[in-house]
Amino acid sequence: MDGRITKKWREDGYVVLPRFYSDEEIDAAEAALTRAWRDPLSRVVVDDLNVDQRLRIRDVDPAAREAHRFKVNDLYLEYPEVRRLALNAKLTPTLKALLENTPVLCNSLSYAHGSGQGDHVDSLYMTPRSHGHLLAIWVALEDCDMDAGPLRYYPGSHAIEQYVFSNGGTHAVNEEMPAWSAYMDEQVRQRGLKPEIFAAKRGDVFIWNAYLLHGGSPILSPGKTRKSIVFHYFSEEDSRALGLQLVPDSGGYWMHRAHQPVPGKGESEAPPLSLRQELEIRVRRKLHRLVGARRRPVQG
Repeated sequence: MDGRITKKWREDGYVVLPRFYSDEEIDAAEAALTRAWRDPLSRVVVDDLNVDQRLRIRDVDPAAREAHRFKVNDLYLEYPEVRRLALNAKLTPTLKALLENTPVLCNSLSYAHGSGQGDHVDSLYMTPRSHGHLLAIWVALEDCDMDAGPLRYYPGSHAIEQYVFSNGGTHAVNEEMPAWSAYMDEQVRQRGLKPEIFAAKRGDVFIWNAYLLHGGSPILSPGKTRKSIVFHYFSEEDSRALGLQLVPDSGGYWMHRAHQPVPGKGESEAPPLSLRQELEIRVRRKLHRLVGARRRPVQG
């Protein structure tokens, strides 16, 4: 991999891959999203950002569909066209080099509009089992208008020592988040860090460290879209240790699991796997156990 990429990653905590995907690749992923909205039996779960409600995409009121902002969760579980933006022969080697481990795609978040989310670090909410074993990418599905709430980030903020909550962990504790924000504000001030805006073009890929401070800029024109999809990746090492079900794909893996739970709707469904995928999972799991057994020291 280009040494300039790894240098940028170490120093600033992010990397931009301009015009990484073709119009055809982006069109295919957008078509999958359209099918999810139209499928009356879809298992996909969405978050209505206007009213802070989680529901199945098939249960969204048509009027709300037109007027509200939504986050569409985990399209990757259902659509190969979406997974191809997350794991492929072009991208996976870069992710593997930056993560220093084999990447495991664990979620996807699709947006038609800016998120409006405050500054945060991903490890607060998706805390990896091992330090540093999480990264994310942001794929631009269209050119981003500066009034539509573009991505904001703080180069170098990944080097800030993570805040420790009263329970001794670094996973977010809701009632202590004001203290976290004050800590981060002071760290940013002391280090002289300045926010930058990602002026994305369609097909651009923005890769960031789990500890990079970032958020959504203010949405100045609510009617303007900011179509994008975000993918998060854990490491194979952590995922194996947690006993997760991993499907091999393009040099990495994607996590097979149920969709996000919806309040009052019982257990969410997991998409079915093909016989080939189930066989690959069993074979890889067995190989991993054999390799692990050979690496363990002999007692005696």
